[in-house]
Amino acid sequence: MITIHTAATSVCAALVLSATPAFGQEHEEHPHAALGTVNFPISCTPEAQRRFNVAAAALYSFYWEAIDAALAAVLEADPSCAMVYWAKAVARLENPLGAPPTPVLEKEGVAAVEKAKQLGGKTQRERDYIAAVDVVYRDYATVPFQTRAAAYEKALEQLYRKYPQDSEAAVLYAYWLQVTADRNDQTFAQQLKSGRILEKVFAAQPEHPGAIHFLIHAYDFTAIADRGLEAARQYALIAPDSPHAQHMPSHIFSRRGQWEESIQSNIRSRASSKQDRDAYHALDYLAYASLQLGRDAEAKRWVEFVYTAPKPNEETRQIAYACASIPARYALERGDWAEAAKLELHPTRSNFGWTPFPEGEAVNAYARGLGAARSGDAEAAKKEIGRLTQLRKSMVAQKKDYWVDQTDIQIDAISAWIANAEKRHVDAMQLTRAAADHEDGTEKHIMMPGRIIPVREMLGELLLALDRPADALAAFEASQRTDPKRFRSFFGAAYAAELAGDRTKARAFYAQLVQQVEGDGSDRVEVRKAKAFLREH
Repeated sequence: MITIHTAATSVCAALVLSATPAFGQEHEEHPHAALGTVNFPISCTPEAQRRFNVAAAALYSFYWEAIDAALAAVLEADPSCAMVYWAKAVARLENPLGAPPTPVLEKEGVAAVEKAKQLGGKTQRERDYIAAVDVVYRDYATVPFQTRAAAYEKALEQLYRKYPQDSEAAVLYAYWLQVTADRNDQTFAQQLKSGRILEKVFAAQPEHPGAIHFLIHAYDFTAIADRGLEAARQYALIAPDSPHAQHMPSHIFSRRGQWEESIQSNIRSRASSKQDRDAYHALDYLAYASLQLGRDAEAKRWVEFVYTAPKPNEETRQIAYACASIPARYALERGDWAEAAKLELHPTRSNFGWTPFPEGEAVNAYARGLGAARSGDAEAAKKEIGRLTQLRKSMVAQKKDYWVDQTDIQIDAISAWIANAEKRHVDAMQLTRAAADHEDGTEKHIMMPGRIIPVREMLGELLLALDRPADALAAFEASQRTDPKRFRSFFGAAYAAELAGDRTKARAFYAQLVQQVEGDGSDRVEVRKAKAFLREH
């Protein structure tokens, strides 16, 4: 098994700091390192300029463990370079597409902005960049991040319009159009606007890591994922030194059901990650893709890792979410409801708890609730609804509106299967349809490779249980339009078609399932049934 780095934080810090001279030396020999090609003009010394381009490339690829070392190398070349502190301030925002920066990071960002203003940009353009990032940190302790993010987007728009030939202003503005967008707006208006800006930079600078990276984020939706395929295929090639660049293509691959490519992306990312949050995030994508190919033994290795690995050295939501979702996916994707019902409450066996990340524990409660209800234990499932209700209160307090909405869907889905267990079939149907409609109106979070289990897919399974195969087939086909090439949807559609007497569709879906897992030696009962049907028909 490839190991994840679990050394103490101080050891990780020492490794990062030791890279500082290497960034300078490598940059002298290879001006763009292996992080892509950035030319971000600043007024500092020529040597500082060369090193700053490397630091900017690391920043655009969210190469967190390398950014401070790269910026330290710039300061070695020019201690008066104010744009170093601008870059530090931008880095402290981390990835606001996933979540706002923590108060600790924001405090560090404010200090960096103040240092940048104190040193002063030597050109009007640099002063404008510094003034723009100042906007997002201003009154950070009292003004909600969402409000400040919207103001920052407007400041970046002004920068973009003032310097129309400045590709860096274009890339930054385009990214923040995504940050401030309503992710559940299924017209994708702001994402497409962002994409149009980034496509122009990508066409002119095909190795620009920011343009490529943020194009993938712009198109990380099933309906428009095809637009991101070129960027996905290029990103890992132009930035092989960045673990995040190795991972990011799998966002597009997952939306398109390209499971083998997703697996290879995340194997590379996990092997090169120096931080637990990156490695665990990649692991969730890796487990999800493996399960779609019926590689249960491979997926089980990641579950065992979650249960037996030492406590991760960072307490972050990526770790909390992955440690809950990987065991949940393994049980639910295989239809092992008994296993799902008894999932451990704290898979990492750590002491940091789940309080900061109720969305992680909610995955655990959701899987346990579904497992119990689908095993016929309505009372145990109701207890998990109680957990979800309490976790929802924490999400409301933390202003995690997206996750509040997702928890409502989870509660309704469990309630539907409770109703089915209690023979209230009409209620079960109504609840499942409502939950599926609700979920279809939302999009997956960027932290997810895919839904834990799409509710529309579960509607198909409920309809099969209620002996309505034609309706079940329609539900599975609808689910595949939003979550393509899922193992359970292929099988469900095939079986529903078979029961409905539509041998043509049954054969087509069974064949797709067998083709998807062909050569992987999957021993799932669904694969054996599919092969038997294809032999007989």
